[in-house]
Amino acid sequence: MAFETLTDALRPSYWGTLPLDAWIQSAVRDWLVPTLRPFFRALQWPIARVLDGLQGLLLAVPFAVIVALAVAAAWRWGGRGVALFTLVSLVLLDWIGIWRETMVTLAMIVTAVVFCIVVGIPLGIAAARSDRTAALIRPVLDVMQTIPSFVYLVPIVMLFGVGMVPAVIATIIFALPPLVRLTDLGIRQVQGELVEAGHAFGSTRRQILWEIQLPLALRTIMTGVNQTLMLALSMAVIGALIGAGGLGLTVYTGLGRLDIGYAGIGGLGIVLMAIILDRVTQALGNADPAARRRSPSRRRKDAAAEPLSQA
Repeated sequence: MAFETLTDALRPSYWGTLPLDAWIQSAVRDWLVPTLRPFFRALQWPIARVLDGLQGLLLAVPFAVIVALAVAAAWRWGGRGVALFTLVSLVLLDWIGIWRETMVTLAMIVTAVVFCIVVGIPLGIAAARSDRTAALIRPVLDVMQTIPSFVYLVPIVMLFGVGMVPAVIATIIFALPPLVRLTDLGIRQVQGELVEAGHAFGSTRRQILWEIQLPLALRTIMTGVNQTLMLALSMAVIGALIGAGGLGLTVYTGLGRLDIGYAGIGGLGIVLMAIILDRVTQALGNADPAARRRSPSRRRKDAAAEPLSQA
């Protein structure tokens, strides 16, 4: 008994519990939120404008027009197979009655990815051009990627409330790190000889960035965009917990009612949307700049003629 008492006395909790949870609650509720409320409202304003405009546009455009544009884009960037899959998937989504929810989710995902690009690529460029900046950003990205996705909802709800815009903000924070890291990596992987050649010809740092580093790093950056897109889609269901609509709400409502069929069609919609966006963005990232300006049939002819020219 004496040994057990001695070992218990070595534990900090034996002498009392540190009220860290109460301190955090008091700091956030009594100081952080009242002090920074104007900043948080200003941060929500551009996201709300983009989200509302994009959602209104997608819901106003006729079904046939959206399908035609999506199939044309899939054919242009991904080829015949991706275009056919896109056509079948979009028709199926309308057929099973979740077209409106799909457009709401698409508006949320596109809004989140746009703001991730606006913030993430400049941060990646800054990290690539300065080791000190990279050293400052890297721990923040590590924390952002380590924290479970559900944990993001706690500060978001306390600071921004509930609804579509807070869900988009949580998605932006969750999906941002891969784009920053891969932008940094892509620029750092550009061969030093090419940068030195640019300096030798009298190019400025801005010219070297825009005309040498970014074009050569574009494939890696597009991989970051693809990963950000997939992470944003993975937040669709979690965002429904704080008031987001769309397919995530369909899944959440179905699970709450134990209606597996209703939850299943919401999950199917997310999967089909993820496959379409993944195939198109991957094809866009893997194509070289000259190939992006050619049609798929032209690219196939050039690919078939390349072995003959080498022979």
